[in-house]
Amino acid sequence: MGQRASVQNEIKYHDVEVPVENRLGQEGHGFLIAMKTFDRTRTGVAALSVGCARSAFEISKDWAKNRVQFGKPIASNQAIGFMLADMATEIETARMLTWRAAWAYDTKQRDASKLSAMSKMYASDVAMRVTTDAVQVMAGDGYSKDYPVEKMMRDAKLCQIYEGTNQVQRVVISKSILK
Repeated sequence: MGQRASVQNEIKYHDVEVPVENRLGQEGHGFLIAMKTFDRTRTGVAALSVGCARSAFEISKDWAKNRVQFGKPIASNQAIGFMLADMATEIETARMLTWRAAWAYDTKQRDASKLSAMSKMYASDVAMRVTTDAVQVMAGDGYSKDYPVEKMMRDAKLCQIYEGTNQVQRVVISKSILK
C-alpha cells in the first residue's frame, strides 16, 4: 500500500554457525540487543512520520489557500482553518517529542526507551490524522493520484505498524511508567 521504496523481505538461515569473534554481544543476549536497537530506530520512524505529516499539511494548506469556492478561498472557512490549526499544532508537538527522544538517546538518558516509544507512537498517529485530514481538506483532489497526499496517507499507515505497532508502544510506555 505505502512506502513502496522500502523493500521488506524475509531472510531464513539454516545450519549457520557464527564464529565467536564475529558475534555481537554475549551469547544469549541477542534478543536484548535487538530490542535495544528499537530505542534508536523508533525515533527514526517518528522523524519520518513528522516529515510525512508536515509535507501533507503544507500541500493541503497551500491548496486550501488557492481553492476558491463561493467567491473565497476555502481556507477562510472556519472549519478548514480549524483543521489546519489542529494539524499544525499536532505536527509541532510530535516534532518536539521526536527531538526530545533523539536527545535522550544521544545523551544516554534513562528514559530514552520510553521516549523513543512515545515519539514513534505519537508522531505516527499524528501523521495518520494529518494525512487523512489533508485528503479531507482537498476533497476529491486529495483522494486522487493527482496530488501526493493520498500516497502520504498510505505511507503514514505503515509508520503506525513497523518497529512495533502503536499498541506495542503503549505496552512499552505503560511498563516504563509503572515500574
